[in-house]
Amino acid sequence: MLIAGTLAAFGSAAWGSFHFDDYAIFSSPSLTSPSGWWEVWGPLSTRPLAYFTFWLNCQLGGSDPLGFHLVNLALHLAVVLLLWELLRRLIPPRAAFIGALLFAVHPIQSEPVAYVFARPILLAAVFCLLSAIAWLDGRPWLAVLCFALALVGKEEAAAFPLVLWMLTPAKPTRKNWPILAMLALSLAAGLRVIWVANTLGTTAGAGAGISPPSYLLMQGEAIVRYLRLCVIPWGFTVDTELQPGWMAWLSWALLAAAIAFAWKRRWLPFLAALVLLIPSSSVFPVPDLAADRRMYLPMLALSTGAGLLLAPLRTRWIAALAVLLVALSIGRMEVWRTEQSLWEEAVERSPGKVRPKIQLARVVAPDRALDLLREARALAPDDPQVPSEIGRIELASGGTAEALAEFGRALALAPRDPRAFNNRGTALAALGQTDSARRDFERALALDPCLFEARLNLRAGPGPGCRYTPAQQRALAGP
Repeated sequence: MLIAGTLAAFGSAAWGSFHFDDYAIFSSPSLTSPSGWWEVWGPLSTRPLAYFTFWLNCQLGGSDPLGFHLVNLALHLAVVLLLWELLRRLIPPRAAFIGALLFAVHPIQSEPVAYVFARPILLAAVFCLLSAIAWLDGRPWLAVLCFALALVGKEEAAAFPLVLWMLTPAKPTRKNWPILAMLALSLAAGLRVIWVANTLGTTAGAGAGISPPSYLLMQGEAIVRYLRLCVIPWGFTVDTELQPGWMAWLSWALLAAAIAFAWKRRWLPFLAALVLLIPSSSVFPVPDLAADRRMYLPMLALSTGAGLLLAPLRTRWIAALAVLLVALSIGRMEVWRTEQSLWEEAVERSPGKVRPKIQLARVVAPDRALDLLREARALAPDDPQVPSEIGRIELASGGTAEALAEFGRALALAPRDPRAFNNRGTALAALGQTDSARRDFERALALDPCLFEARLNLRAGPGPGCRYTPAQQRALAGP
């Protein structure tokens, strides 16, 4: 029944499209080259195990999304079965089955199952559960090894050793060492993420555009939203609209009260879920203030608690709840089927955000796209991405002069952006102003010597030390 429920809820994910960061898989040389199986384990790769599975998908199925989605679905199914195996060691069989079933079919799992690039958290969950099973079976150092594999799946598993300690407080000295070893691995993984973010200039950490205190404040509202969706699974969106203010402070006050109540009652599933949220929802900023996939690990604990609470109910009520959750999950899969349906929902549910409008503008007809981007400009007149997108559409539609004006606006808003120079150069070249276009392409390469588009426009050939996909290398080499 667990397998059937999982496939009923999320089986249609196999026929979905790629979404936003999924396309980065095919622009990474290490994921598309035959030698990528070992390149993904380099020092600047924070999730090598996940990227290794992406490499396998690329080698076996190319850019067909079916294979990628099938792997995600299989991993979710593996997590469901491992959770059931774990819970049978911890709680009564009926509660264990209900907990695993709720985890399997709850619609909050839609994002990690349907979004290929969320695969790291699925892998982390698999190895966290294997670690927990080994721990309970009296094999602590095997548990350490499994946890290490969870971390190379995704560093978001860093707080898992604390949950193990909550399950079986390590009183004898010999049991303390494996937990300490896991915590040391967690610390190393966290420091490595910070180092990679600073080295590569990613949008995490200092590049997220939000300070750690502000991010922490906003996470109160994000966590309350997660918990509300677990209880009332309606109102999902891929781009949540959160604003700093009184709601953030009120959310933390509610969370503090809930934590105090759970602590007094020793309600470990709730406390464990919050502990598992610490790596993603505390002080290390990332661009997305909220993302449903961050609840995948905490749902292991919350589902356990739900199984205990619902176990006294009659079977028909449990079955009715499972059917309802399956129906809601099927609906979520329909939303995740295409880029357009996903961002249509995001625009509707987050009308004050710019990103959903930009994303939707990329997959709809030009007239509607321009309307969306004008709405985005009214919301964020100083965002350089908006005129860049308008310029792209105008250029593709033959409005070269209009595109030049928009690219010029984008450059004025972001004068150090190499892509802004390249875009303006493209419009100038289309207008026959080749000398001015060349100067813009050269300025773009001065800011980013490896920018593929500028090198292609200049026919400059591959830059020294730059890495490109095989297709890009062929394009730069010329006929």
